[in-house]
Amino acid sequence: MKCIILAAGYATRLYPLTENFPKPLLKVGDKAILDWLIDDIEPVIDEFIVVSNHKFAQIFEDWAKGRSGNITIIDDGTTSNETRLGAVKDIQLAVNKADIKDDCIVMAGDNLLDFSLGKFVEFARDKGTACVMCHPEDRLEALRKTAVITMDDNCKITSYEEKPVNPKGNHAVPPFYFYKAEDLQLIQTALDAGCGYDAPGSFAAWLSTQKTMHAFVMPGKRYDIGDVESYERVKAIFQK
Repeated sequence: MKCIILAAGYATRLYPLTENFPKPLLKVGDKAILDWLIDDIEPVIDEFIVVSNHKFAQIFEDWAKGRSGNITIIDDGTTSNETRLGAVKDIQLAVNKADIKDDCIVMAGDNLLDFSLGKFVEFARDKGTACVMCHPEDRLEALRKTAVITMDDNCKITSYEEKPVNPKGNHAVPPFYFYKAEDLQLIQTALDAGCGYDAPGSFAAWLSTQKTMHAFVMPGKRYDIGDVESYERVKAIFQK
């Protein structure tokens, strides 16, 4: 199994911390955000593909050389937030450049979990379909800023919306996805059909209209490091 880590953003809300340094390599406790993510699922992944922008690619290369694991850094060629490719196109770039023909975990490089992602992998393998993670979210304002799903009693997704104004459900979807090998070959088809490409969940939302998908209800918390305040909060939690 492969793992694509989306790390090509510019994290402008974390300036000046990330003006010349990539957010996924910021320290939380005694290691970088990416180290937490990779250390957790390294036993079940045979290659990690980290997609970086051009500005930070060399920093990621230097980091990868200093740790264990089969890690490939892919430079998406962009140099500014205004010219970014978008998450779905970065996934497509990783699939093509790394010639991925295996099942794959796709995740953002700026989120931390207080449970093992291995539980999600087990769930996805059991279901045998593309899968997302989800958690209950009752705040309307928060639901409007994320992907939202509804599902049946067997965790089969029945609707999937990206940043809905009037959400149909209250299960939010963080940027952690499991795709079958054949699903990844449909990204260009999705883009040609008008699928959004900035948010990573746009492809999953499109795929849910084409195939059966399931949702794994998270057994713990996810921490999104979006600004300085949330970064300081996460550091305090993980240093306990």
